[in-house]
Amino acid sequence: MTKHKEYKANEVLEMVGDYLPEDQIKAVHEAYNWANELHKEQKRQSGIPYIAHPIQVAGILAELKMDGPTIVAGFLHDIVEDTPVTLEDVSDKFGPIVARIVDGVTKISKIKYQDSKVQLAENHRKLLLAMAKDIRVIIVKLADRLHNMRTLDALRPDKQRRIAQETLSIYAPLTDRLGISAIKWELEDLSLLYLEPDAYHKIASMMDMKRDERLEVIQEAVDKIEASIDELHIEDVSVYGRPKHIYSIYRKLVDKHKSFDEIYDLSAIRVLTESIPDTYAVLGAIHAHWKPLPGRFKDYIALPKPNGYQSLHTTVIGPGGRPLEVQIRTYRMHQVAEFGVAAHWAYKKNKGSDQQANVSDQSEQVLNMIQGILEFQESAEDAQDFMDSVQTDLFVDRVYAFSPAGDVYELAAGAGPLDMAFAIHSNVGAHTTGAKANGRIVPLDYRIQNGDIIEILTSPNAQPSRDWLDLVKTRKARHKIKSSLKKRDRADNIQSGLDAVSKELFDQGYDVNNFISDEQLQAVADTFQSGTKDDLLAAVGYGDVTRLAVVRELTKAYREELEAKEAEELQKRLLEEGGAIKKENIQVKGKSQNPDSDVVIAGIDSLLVYLAHCCTPVPGDTVTGYITQGRGVAVHRFDCPNIHSAQKAGERLVDVVWADPNGQRPDYTADLTIHAENEPGILNTLLKSLNSKTRFIKEINGHVTRSGMVQVQASLGVSNLAQLNGIIDSLSAHHSVYDVKRTIH
Repeated sequence: MTKHKEYKANEVLEMVGDYLPEDQIKAVHEAYNWANELHKEQKRQSGIPYIAHPIQVAGILAELKMDGPTIVAGFLHDIVEDTPVTLEDVSDKFGPIVARIVDGVTKISKIKYQDSKVQLAENHRKLLLAMAKDIRVIIVKLADRLHNMRTLDALRPDKQRRIAQETLSIYAPLTDRLGISAIKWELEDLSLLYLEPDAYHKIASMMDMKRDERLEVIQEAVDKIEASIDELHIEDVSVYGRPKHIYSIYRKLVDKHKSFDEIYDLSAIRVLTESIPDTYAVLGAIHAHWKPLPGRFKDYIALPKPNGYQSLHTTVIGPGGRPLEVQIRTYRMHQVAEFGVAAHWAYKKNKGSDQQANVSDQSEQVLNMIQGILEFQESAEDAQDFMDSVQTDLFVDRVYAFSPAGDVYELAAGAGPLDMAFAIHSNVGAHTTGAKANGRIVPLDYRIQNGDIIEILTSPNAQPSRDWLDLVKTRKARHKIKSSLKKRDRADNIQSGLDAVSKELFDQGYDVNNFISDEQLQAVADTFQSGTKDDLLAAVGYGDVTRLAVVRELTKAYREELEAKEAEELQKRLLEEGGAIKKENIQVKGKSQNPDSDVVIAGIDSLLVYLAHCCTPVPGDTVTGYITQGRGVAVHRFDCPNIHSAQKAGERLVDVVWADPNGQRPDYTADLTIHAENEPGILNTLLKSLNSKTRFIKEINGHVTRSGMVQVQASLGVSNLAQLNGIIDSLSAHHSVYDVKRTIH
């Protein structure tokens, strides 16, 4: 594992002293002293003083040559979350800009969400929206995440994997979009170290074994390139070899199904020049000396990447007949390639035209990304939908297409003509009738390739159709199509929604006229925050809101009143026939009417009792009974979230016990959710583990989640809780299994 420089506070202060103005240097010193005082009693999980973390974050930011407010925020980024200090205190002491950056990095810790995934999504949304206001927010966060990844070995293995997966799916793609490759590659390599440690160490070992051979080949190539450049009489050129990063090699092994011996480009040559003409001159000299591989030349100078990256890439048949990758760029392009959007602060006082062009192009690309983030926020249903949009549309591979006028459009890989049409303008997308790719008519399900010239054909009378939703890749296009369909078909959707709600009421045995008034519908709309009653019905007609949800809300008060009466009557009956409804008065001889439940209630043998399907209790679980409407008593696990609200209404709960807590029959259903790393044969491994503990596997299925993990749902037949816990322990013992939990439906 790579050793990283550990900065001392005075070293960081000296670094910023070399490039910041005097007033900013003073603020940085004050920030360090304040952070040191606030964190002085705190320790990290590794046991070292907590102040070491802000020092390292500030040091990483200083490496990027960030401005004074950013360095100050680096020292102070944890004080609002971990000390009594408030944002107002930060603003009073260092101004609103620093406070804004610190606020953007601070997690939403005062609001606790029941679902940890929702909490995580809300934190990510807050961070990205703060980034849209000030890009320095995300740069501080990336420095924070980088140091946390460097010190991840102090955490539990499950936390290591969770944080590494989050880094790989959110933060590494974000650094790529911002062009900060100096951080990107390290985040990817460190994530791989904790997610796939065997693969990481194997690749590192193999690279080390071939090191001498690789260095010999690279040195031969460097010597020949330098000789060719000497003939061009170009001054101030730097030529050197660089090793490929472990994660990039891992992706080649996985994505291209290659063995390590089949990967020749473990190293690459980089050539840095003073000017753009010099880069093309060097390219010509290299191609004159070595034969280029067809299709492996990319000109990112003429067509920069969306993150501002510029360089010439070519792969040639180098020494020994092996492929050799060469990158050629100017020194200023190299700085932008390494530091991305952070280069703005390092360059803002320099007047060089080449440099200014790079920074300007990159700023425009970052603005495009920020605009996309804001559009996702406007259309997202919730935080998770927002993050899904960001990861689906912004953090994926890209393709670049041209309009006939020569404008460049960046789209998610797999995008089609409709995606490009809506990227051009909503009106262009809404009136699309067809498309041409490179002068040839193509269907709307055509997938755009890099460099395609796409012409969108339109008609003022054209309108979106529902079929288009299956043809688009980007969420922006899908949202615009849905909005258009909703607006166009609103009247039909309102009537369809009313019909659907009326039918559901009738099917459930309710008198429709008692529940369908304007006032009642508007009350439901207010509860759902759907706007007017017509907005609510239109949402039902379109499918955004289910008719069952509306009916449940419409009948809620009536059902609660009815259930309260039934509960009161049942309570009275239970008290008369079986005494107080307490566990100490429950007799096993009073088994329920259902002989398969093995559950008894207060010595009564005339009640219908059944096991709830939401939490699938088994003998040995702590359980409670819930008095339902007309269906008797439902038995839930005591920790079932669906029973939580009923626990506050004790008159609708009854104590129940198992007739035999040890259970004798292996036909109680237990549902498990298993998360595991996506490795070859993982499903077979899980099946073997299950078969060793139970022969009654009722159902099993799995899929790969967006985060790359395998999620398996298993429905098993067990006799009791002890057997189920044994199954869970057996599964959890496997090194690839992340967690095993009982499913709540």
